[in-house]
Amino acid sequence: MPTECSAELFDFVAVERRTVVAGFDGGTITSDAGALLLGATDRALRLVERFAQCFIDRRRPDLIEHRVATLLGQRVFGIALGYEDLNDHDELRHDPALHVLAGKLKARREDCAPVAGKSTLNRLELSREMATRYHKIAHDTAAIETLLVTLFLEAHKVAPAEIILDLDATDDPLHGHQEGRFFHGYYDCYCYLPLYIFCGKQLLAAKLRPSNIDASAGAVEEVARIIGQIRTRWPQTRIILRADSGFAREALMAWCEATGVDFIFGLARNVRLTRTIGAELVAAREESQSTGEAARRFKELIWSTRKSWSRRRRVIAKAEWTKGEANPRFVVTSQTSDDGDARHLYEEVYCARGEMENRIKECQMDLFADRTSTATMKANQLRLWFASMAYILIESLRRIALQATDLADASCGTIRRKLFKIGALVTVSVRRIKFALASGCPYKAVFASAHSALAAAADTS
Repeated sequence: MPTECSAELFDFVAVERRTVVAGFDGGTITSDAGALLLGATDRALRLVERFAQCFIDRRRPDLIEHRVATLLGQRVFGIALGYEDLNDHDELRHDPALHVLAGKLKARREDCAPVAGKSTLNRLELSREMATRYHKIAHDTAAIETLLVTLFLEAHKVAPAEIILDLDATDDPLHGHQEGRFFHGYYDCYCYLPLYIFCGKQLLAAKLRPSNIDASAGAVEEVARIIGQIRTRWPQTRIILRADSGFAREALMAWCEATGVDFIFGLARNVRLTRTIGAELVAAREESQSTGEAARRFKELIWSTRKSWSRRRRVIAKAEWTKGEANPRFVVTSQTSDDGDARHLYEEVYCARGEMENRIKECQMDLFADRTSTATMKANQLRLWFASMAYILIESLRRIALQATDLADASCGTIRRKLFKIGALVTVSVRRIKFALASGCPYKAVFASAHSALAAAADTS
């Protein structure tokens, strides 16, 4: 990242009788030259442009320096590049890579950088759903939620025969006194309880919620909205919901049954359920004791709770004996024997939901979706959406441009470290802007392959 404010030199150990010094006086240099690939991905998706259409700008055009699209792009690109704090942008606004991504090399005013600093970006984060005298930028919640699903739909050239939507709630720890802050006994901390919905690696929803609720609270409304949009485009696609036992609630299961959506949910064990697989647990224990390995048996039940369920449903039981003790597990599903036997549905279908946890980790650990330190829930929800857009941008790069490379299954953090963090000397002339990338970059071949794939995607879009 460039800066010309300090000529101080730092001394290091000499090498072959030559002194080694360093100083922040290199001029127009960036440490994020790989961000050019992010820009190419954004152009293929038109993500920032369409995200900006979800905002209303009541500022006077003759008085503003930075358009909403510039501010949003700067924030989303910054998160994707690993800069979670707005304070970082007081220096990043001078970075030539961000200038190129913004499509803006000079500011209109002499005392301003081409892209914004922390104060301007902070005003964007504090935007309301309605513009006011002091908050002239507003955002449309419904439009942003719709855009997330639209980007998912557009990622498929043809309608798939079947999709599985994964739902999960996770903790977002809070360390201040934010609006909607409650203590959660399971996570043993004050936190939010956001709801995520993925299809494979693609994000469809990220809903911020207080933590004094059931994990499934609001799931019916979110699922109904998303599936309604999906079915408008793909009326023949079979849709399956998959989630842990926190979502095995009558309201959600009844909604699925009434609308022709299948489901497979974890089911919390209890004494009644465990008693039904007593013989299978005994058989698993005997096998485990004789082999020294874990053993499991499967059984199907037609089951109903005593009060909460409105009907009997198919339950799959896993009777497992491992590490010297019983480990019974249950799932409830609307899927039939045509979809597979009990073992297949449990091991191959239900257990695959664990992959979603890796996606949530990418959002929270790699893209800072848990940086919800603003005072209000609406501002924190907007921060969550910024992180979500950054995730979609990197996931789209991974899907479009990295499938034939060593980074095809890499996490967002790994892609950032290996492909975005490339040093480059930037020269700007009348005719071109050249990024002289570091010659020793070990991922030159991956960069070239990704560039070719993105160029092909731009030609077909």
